[in-house]
Amino acid sequence: MKPTILILCTGNCCRSQIGEGCLRAALGDLANVQSAGSNPSGFVHPLAIQVMAEVGIDLSAHRSKHLDEFLAQPVDTVITVCSNADRVCPVFPGQRNRHHWPFPDPAGAGGSREDVLNHFRAVRDEMRRVFEAYADGWRDAPAAILPAAGVSVPPAE
Repeated sequence: MKPTILILCTGNCCRSQIGEGCLRAALGDLANVQSAGSNPSGFVHPLAIQVMAEVGIDLSAHRSKHLDEFLAQPVDTVITVCSNADRVCPVFPGQRNRHHWPFPDPAGAGGSREDVLNHFRAVRDEMRRVFEAYADGWRDAPAAILPAAGVSVPPAE
């Protein structure tokens, strides 16, 4: 069974969706990567979808979800990407790890459409860097950590 990694923010429309896309792309089938919000907006921000498409990651089928959808299932790792979600984050069944990596909210950017789009890109690029580094470390850890958690990982090539 693949471990679930849950990325949380408040609205689940920008940052957590971008984080989910980045980490899912970086880890592939090694984990079940999901995202949710403490107060979901009900939509995925169109600019989040656009800037992720620019790097080959498709968020168009994503939906905004409430964190309560995950309270009845095992969640190995929780990553909060905003301080509001970090403050209200519950402990999930089976949770072993929790990380708080706050990122600026691109939806709060002002200025021209191009300014806002550039802010989305900057947040995407920073999140992608952080989540890819996390995935690299996560893949390097299996020999010592993941088998003890009952997770099988294919050998490195």
